[in-house]
Amino acid sequence: MVKKNLNSKRKAKKERRKIVRIDEEKCDGCGNCVVNCPEGALKIIGGKARLVKESFCDGLGACIGECPTGALTIEERQAEPFDEEAVRERIKEERMKEEPLPCGCPGSTVMEVKKEKRRNKEKRIVCREESIPSRLRNWPIQIHLVPPNAPYLKEAELLVAADCTPCAFADFHYRFLNNRILLLGCPKLHDAEFYRLKLYRIFKENDIKSVDVVFMEVPCCYGLVHLIQKAIAESKKKIPLKLTKVGIDGEIREERLVSEEGVSR
Repeated sequence: MVKKNLNSKRKAKKERRKIVRIDEEKCDGCGNCVVNCPEGALKIIGGKARLVKESFCDGLGACIGECPTGALTIEERQAEPFDEEAVRERIKEERMKEEPLPCGCPGSTVMEVKKEKRRNKEKRIVCREESIPSRLRNWPIQIHLVPPNAPYLKEAELLVAADCTPCAFADFHYRFLNNRILLLGCPKLHDAEFYRLKLYRIFKENDIKSVDVVFMEVPCCYGLVHLIQKAIAESKKKIPLKLTKVGIDGEIREERLVSEEGVSR
């Protein structure tokens, strides 16, 4: 009881210090900041990043560099003091839970993908001795490894896909990859700023004919779309852009074309 009273007094006493500030208008809920906040001070709530508790934020700004929209900044204001002990307890409690995972991102929630049995007759795919040919035309395919001056990028039709999409969508090669150059990446696991600069150079230095983006339905995956749009805008090129959202069950959730003016404005 005494411990609780002491904690209450400490919480009530605020001090002027550095702490994260979130611009909700700029935040697109990608979740990059959540993953890169070791104290667990941030969480995606209602499609936006939120500060769970002032005392969980140390104000060092580890989350800022991973925000693709610039929604996060560090400001100095009156706030509850950073409570390192409380942070350790919170992390310990979160790790004991199975779902959602400690990062708090919907894209990392543990779940089982179940398929309903279809009653209608379907053509059964019979394995043959001949292997199904790959439609991959370039190597390497990871955004991190592809050089901006690669010969196959000249006047290319690009397919920029999130890492998980080839696993979720069974007919990935034949639906998306035909006559396209593949760039594969994950804005959640890798450096978003590096992606933006690499994509900017690819768009700037090559006459890219079109860009198709295939991404997963989880919020953090949309960060890839934002990075591509920003890189195209910075390159001042008018490049047709098509977006395809894939569900974790392997179904297409949404397909839409983005006007050239909307991309390069």
